[in-house]
This record gives sequence, structure tokens and C-alpha cells, in this order.
Amino acid sequence: MTTSLVHLRQTGPGDCRVGRTRASEREREREREREKERRKSGYFPVASVTFDQSSGQKKGAVMMTQVETTVHYDNGYEYEYMNQEDEWDRDMLLDPAWEQQQRKTFTAWCNSHLRKAGTQIENIEEDLRNGLKLMLLLEVISGERLPKPDRGKMRFHKIANVNKALEFITSKGVKLVSIGAEEIVDGNVKMTLGMIWTIILRFAIQDISVEETSAKEGLLLWCQRKTAPYRNVNVQNFHISWKDGLAFCALIHRHRPDLLDYSKLNKDDPLGNLNLAFDIAEKHLDIPKMLDAEDIINTPKPDERAIMTYVSCFYHCFAGAEQAETAANRICKVLGVNQENEKMMEEYERLASELLEWIRRTTPWLENRTPEKTMAEMQRKLEDFRDYRRQHKPPKVQEKCQLEINFNTLQTKLRISNRPAFMPSEGKMVSDIASAWQGLEQAEKGFEEWLLTEIRRLERLDHLAEKFRQKATNHEAWAGGKEMILSQKDYETATLTEIRALLRKHEAFESDLAAHQDRVEQIAAIAQELNELDYHDVAAVNERCQSICDLWDKLGTLTQKRRESLERTDKLLETIDQLFVEFAKRSAPFNNWMEGAMEDLQDMFIVHTIEEVQSLMAAHEQFKATLPEADAERQAILGIHNEVLKISQSYGIKANIINPYSTLSTEELLNKWEKVKKLVPQRDGALQEEMASQHAHERLRRQFAAQANLIGPWIQTRMEEIGHCSLETGGTLEDQMTQLKQCEHVVVAYKPNIDKLEGDHQLIQESLVFDNKHTNYTMEHIRVGWELLLTTVARTINEIETQILTRDAKGISQQQMKEFRSSFNHFDRKKNGAMETDDFRACLISMGYDLGEVEFARIMILVDPNGTGSVSFQSFIDFMTRETADTDTADQVVASFRILATDKPYILVEELRRELPPEQAEYCIMRMPPYSGPGAPPGALDYAAFSTALYGESDL
Repeated sequence: MTTSLVHLRQTGPGDCRVGRTRASEREREREREREKERRKSGYFPVASVTFDQSSGQKKGAVMMTQVETTVHYDNGYEYEYMNQEDEWDRDMLLDPAWEQQQRKTFTAWCNSHLRKAGTQIENIEEDLRNGLKLMLLLEVISGERLPKPDRGKMRFHKIANVNKALEFITSKGVKLVSIGAEEIVDGNVKMTLGMIWTIILRFAIQDISVEETSAKEGLLLWCQRKTAPYRNVNVQNFHISWKDGLAFCALIHRHRPDLLDYSKLNKDDPLGNLNLAFDIAEKHLDIPKMLDAEDIINTPKPDERAIMTYVSCFYHCFAGAEQAETAANRICKVLGVNQENEKMMEEYERLASELLEWIRRTTPWLENRTPEKTMAEMQRKLEDFRDYRRQHKPPKVQEKCQLEINFNTLQTKLRISNRPAFMPSEGKMVSDIASAWQGLEQAEKGFEEWLLTEIRRLERLDHLAEKFRQKATNHEAWAGGKEMILSQKDYETATLTEIRALLRKHEAFESDLAAHQDRVEQIAAIAQELNELDYHDVAAVNERCQSICDLWDKLGTLTQKRRESLERTDKLLETIDQLFVEFAKRSAPFNNWMEGAMEDLQDMFIVHTIEEVQSLMAAHEQFKATLPEADAERQAILGIHNEVLKISQSYGIKANIINPYSTLSTEELLNKWEKVKKLVPQRDGALQEEMASQHAHERLRRQFAAQANLIGPWIQTRMEEIGHCSLETGGTLEDQMTQLKQCEHVVVAYKPNIDKLEGDHQLIQESLVFDNKHTNYTMEHIRVGWELLLTTVARTINEIETQILTRDAKGISQQQMKEFRSSFNHFDRKKNGAMETDDFRACLISMGYDLGEVEFARIMILVDPNGTGSVSFQSFIDFMTRETADTDTADQVVASFRILATDKPYILVEELRRELPPEQAEYCIMRMPPYSGPGAPPGALDYAAFSTALYGESDL
């Protein structure tokens, strides 16, 4: 919706009508009346430049010097002056002359603002140490309220105040480089001057915008343009270009020629020139004397920051330029947009041609499906494809994305500036590029699948061959020496224990032999599969497989013969062998039980509740109940060992009898049993101590829970009160502000309860207590809730203050503000202080807006520039008042040219070159048709036809 002025007439919540023409007339009449009143009151108008986010248009606005102003910034960029200005260089401040200049200039600049609050500073590093005047300075120059300062005189009070000021500066997008509160409080002159310079950049220089440039470059361009007609003035920087004082005098004479006679000035008298300019600026322009003429003359290179600070005061004083300059700026902006659009069209055509050519060359390579014979060759082809994916394709993906972005951006710019849509050459539309890209993707996908299939096939073949070799090697290593072992007759001279061991060993070998049956079969199966797949070295595979099978059959025959021999010998020593087996079977579990018991009895336990300790004590009692049964088992195992000794003595066995089935000895079992008996009472004492500790922890939990269960609901209740107050529409904004201030006082008074809870929480943490079943609130919950409560109170107060400022600045009545709030609350379905996209559309429709998709998308960009999908109340109010913004039209451009032509229906070449920059003037001369009306001199140009052609309204 593009209207020059929107007049809202509401008959009820959500019902608005647009009356454009009559409202425009009434607004112009009111503006004329306000101008008359300002002239009568003697206010000196100071022109300022603001930036309209919706159209990108610079607009001049007249503001009263006595009125404290609020400047709005475009949040869409990261403060360009941070990129245009080098980082603060501390070494520069080591020059005493520069430091002295900065002291004088920055002190005068601060006082020029502080005097509005009835105060000033004498020593910049001393008077700002406590942070009070620093916070006051920021409030004056920003028009915003800072947090309440700490009034104490202790060092930490001063640091807290300075931190509040630094946090406010940081919140405005300023990057403070190594500037800390402690250094300001300590009176560090370098850091203090660096901080003041950062504030000057942000609040005095950043907003300067001239010819699409801003901050330092914008200020320099403004000075160059204003002083260009003057002799002996060549402004190229902010130091030596100003030493002779003529540049200052030229600025004054350009805007106020009645204050001095520039023709009488002498370049050889810099001291007189400087003092004349400084005195006139202080007396007639209300610009304080920030520089010392002697310092500037005696310094080889005056301090750039001091000069910039002082010159910025002239800019803010003279920023409201005459009507002709404003008209020239409008024309330059329109022509600049047209030139930029033409460059974007040419760039799109070039990028589209290059991308389509690359796709044409790449697709045939991806469609080639000729397989390779070896794995190495296929791997090289795969590496080529990976190089394509990693190196060649990503830049093209980025180019394609950038091409689409450029196309959409170009179309948006053309639509916003009322230009015809851009139509690319045949075959180079975005849809054509997308179709060609889709074909490339399909070929790429098929090529990758084919590559992987071929590689998997070759990998399978190589894997099978390697698998056969590994299995064959492992089997041959296992079978090596087995034939000789099976042919031995060591059992003929073996003792009872050795015979039993040999028999068990042989049984184990038989088990191992049976287990290897599957391995031999696997080797044969792999060899068969390699034969079926026609492996190139299949002859060697078959020979090796046959050798393995022959050896396997021989080992089977020898194994059977040895088993028969061992079983015959074993019958003679059966009794002792059975006893050894019984001992091994019973001693091993008993030993494991004792080792487990010792581990459990010595195990470190970590518990958090009394119930957990009770559970451990119950388990320990159950363990003690099993001790008699364990002692009986121990005696039974010892009885088996004694029986073996008895048999050996009875039958006169002389061989060294060793149990081959167990490594445990009776001495080892006895030692472990004694250790278990000693550990039992030690465990009892440890559990009793832990029970006493848990009782103390429980008392701490209950004490914390009693306070947390009161504080948590109290915080929630205050949050609900604040939310209800912010949505209330019955009273005035001032009433809501009063209620919020009272609520803030209650919240601040409640802080001691939070501190006491923090103390209890510290005791719990020191006791290593991590859970509390008596409350659902943790200290983190309370902290987050408390911080959220403080933030919500401050943010809600700020929102009400912003609404009051918006209401007063935009001339909105209290009734209109109530109706805006009523409409917003009605469509705020979730009652969370923001309307969703569909609700916002419904709200606009209820107000009488006829919305199409394109128009609604434009409005959403205004109210939701970050794309969050929701519209805040402040954005809603800004939108309802922003509709009064002016937009460029063909008629406005014609009117601007008419001003430059001094109301003639044509314009001359010399007039264009005099009023416009060279590039813009030549652009107009080349494209503007000759004027064919009566009474025109030779070379007259038709600016009306040219202006309508810019907006696609003629065939020019």
C-alpha cells in the first residue's frame, strides 16, 4: 500500500477507513501552521536526515533545538561506520598535542549536551569516573531512559554505573574495543577519550547520510560539496584541510552569508580565520567553541577526531539544506536506482550464460557409463567424480543460488520503484536454468549409483579372494604340528594327573577340531564361489583348497586313534581324577563368590537419600545371612582335598599330585575366607555413618523446599499481574505506567527473600545434595524466573514508554491509541503480545485494507523485517503511523526538475551540470529528449518526458 498520507477514521475496534486526498490537504495545512508558530517563537530550525526503511529514501525534517529528539536507526545493517572508521588506535593518544585537543573538544561536546540537563563537566576523565554524568549524557543524546544508577560512592558503585552506560552503548550495536568499566573509573584518559569518541561516532556522526554514503565518508562528502565553489578551499580530510580556517568560514558563508564576508578573508591569516569562524559559530549558530585556534595552527596534523566532532555540529546545524539541494538529491537517487537496475540486468545475463554453458559441458560426462576393468581404474573415476562434487559443483551451486537471489532482488527493486518487470533473454529464465540444473542432477545421481555398483562388484571379488587367503592361512597355522602331537605316546609314562590332563586336553582338541569343521567348509565354499565368478587366479586357490582338505582327513583319523589309547589308560586312575574334577567344580564358584563378596564389601557407595542407605543396609543383612551356608561349602571343598591325600597315601602313589583342572589352593581359599569375615563389620560401620549424613541432608532439603514453594508461585503471580497490566485498555498509558512502577517497587523489595534462598542453596551444594523431592523448584528455576520477572517489568515499562513517545511524536490521540490497543488485543489470539501473520492480515482487513498477496508481503516486510512470523504491538503502531511516509512518483520527480529549472517547462544542459553531480548530470543529458515546446532555446531538454519514462509511463 503506497499512499502519501493515510487518515484513519475508526468507528470501533478494528474498523478503519483511508481518506488520502483530504487528509493530505489537512496535513499540509497543519505543517504550514506549525512552521508559522516556530518562526514566531524564534526557534532556530535544525535540519536532520532520517532514513526511511521502507523505501530507502532520505528525507529532510525540521526539528526544534529546544526539543529533545529521538533518532531511529535502520537495524538491517551492522553500523557501517564501524567498517568505515578504523578501530580506535590507542597509540595515537600518546601524542600530547592530540590528547589535549581531544580533551578540549570532547569536553565541549559533552557540555553542549549536558547543559540541556543543567550540568557540565570540567575534567573529562575525573567527572565521568562515577558514571553518573556519563549515564546522564547518554540519556540526553539518545532520548532514552537508562537503568537507575547506583548512588553509592564505593568503587563497585562507580563500576556498576559505568557498566550500565557501556551496556547501553553496546545495545546500540557499538563494538567497544578493550574499553572496560574499571579503566573509566580509574580515570584512564586514553580509555575515556576512546569511549567518548565511540559515543560521538554513534550518536553524532553515524546518522549522517549524504548521497548514499554515511558516517565519516558522508560528512566528508557534505563538506566537499558545500565548500566546492570557494577559492583556496580543498577539503580532502579532517586534519590539515582545516588548518587555515577557510573551510570553516566557507561552511558558514554557504549557509549564512549574512554572518561574514568571505571575499575579505586572507589564507595567510589562519589564526584570524579560525577565531572568526569559532566566534560566529558560538554566537550565532549555538555551536560551542570546541577547538583552540592556536592548537590547530601549531600542530603539524590536527587531531582528526576533534575536527570531525566539531564539523559534525555544523552538519547538524546546516543539514536542512535549501529546496534545490533536496530536489537534486531526489533526482540523483532515482537515477542511481535506474543505473543500478541496468547493471543488475547485465550481470544476470552474463551469469546465466556462463552457468548454462557449464551445465551443457558437464552433463555428457556424467551420462558416460563405460565400466573399467580394474578396481584402481574405477577408484580413479570415483575420485574424479568426488573432485567434481567437492570442487567444481559447489561454486556453481552458489552461482545458481546467487543468480536466483539477484533475479528476485532485481524484480523487487523494479516493483518497489514502480519500474517495469525484467524479462531475461530467451532460454535464460530462472525456470530454464532450473530445468537444465534438474537434468544435471538426474545425470549426476545415475552416474553415482553406477559408480558405486561397479565398485561394489569389484570389491566383492577382491574381498572373497582376500577372505580365502586369510582363512586358509589361519587354518594352516592352526593345523601346523597337529599331526606330530597326535602321533605321540606320552600317555604310557604319565601319572594319574597327567593322564587326566591329557584326556581332557584331547577332548578340548576334539572340540576345537569339530569347531574347525565349519571353517574348512567355509574355505571350500569360498573357493567354489571364486570358481563361479571366474577369478583370475582360481588355479592357485583350488590347489591350496585341496591341500587343506587332505590334511583335514588325516587329522580326523589320528584323533580317533589317540582317544582310544587315552581312555584305556584313564580307567586305571578314575577315582582320583573324579575327585580332582569335583574339587575344581566346587572351588571355582566358591572362589568367585568370595572375590565378589570382597568387592561388594569394599565397594564405594554414593547415595542421595535415606531410602538408598536403608536399601544398602538391607542388602548387607541378607549377605550376612548367607555366611553359614558359605562356611559349610568351604568345609566340603576342604574335605575333597583331604580325600585325595588319603587315597594317595593308601595306594602309595609317588608321583607329584597336582590338580590339572584348578589353579586354586586350599591356602588361598582359607586366606580369602578370613578376609571376608574381617570386612563384614567394617561395612556395618560405614553404612551407619552414611545414614547419619543423609538425615542431615534431608533437613537441608526441607528447609530449601519451604522457601522455594513460596517464592516460585509469588514470581508467577507477579508475572501474571504484569501481563494483565500490559494488555489492559481501560485506562491511559500513564495509568499503566504507574501500575508497572508500583509493581517494580514490589519486585525490588522482594529481593532479600531470593538472597536468603541463595544462601540455603549454597549450603545444599556444599553438602553435595543434588535432588529434592519436596519441591519442584530448583535454584536455577528461581533464578531464571526472577531474572525473567525483572526483565519483563523493565521491558513492559519500556514498551509503555515507547508507546507514549510514539503517541506524542506522531500526534496520536489517547482515544486512537486505545483503539489501536483494542484492535491489537482482539487479534492477539494467544495473548502473548504479538499477532501471528494470519491474525495480522485479518486485523488489516477489518480496518478496511484491500490486500493482495504482493501488497500484504510488502507490509509484512515493514512490520516483521526479521521474518519471525509475528507482529509486536510497537511494530503495529509504527505501521499505522508510517503510512504517512512519502514515496517517489513520476510527478514528484517532475516537480523536482521544475525546481532546478526555475519553473521553466524545460531544463538546460548547464543547469543540470551545475545542480547535479557529474555522473548523474551526464546520465540525464544522454537520455533526456529535446524539448519541442514553443519558446525553447537551442539545447533545451524535456525533463517531464524523461521523468515519466523512468517509471514506465511512456515509450521513451
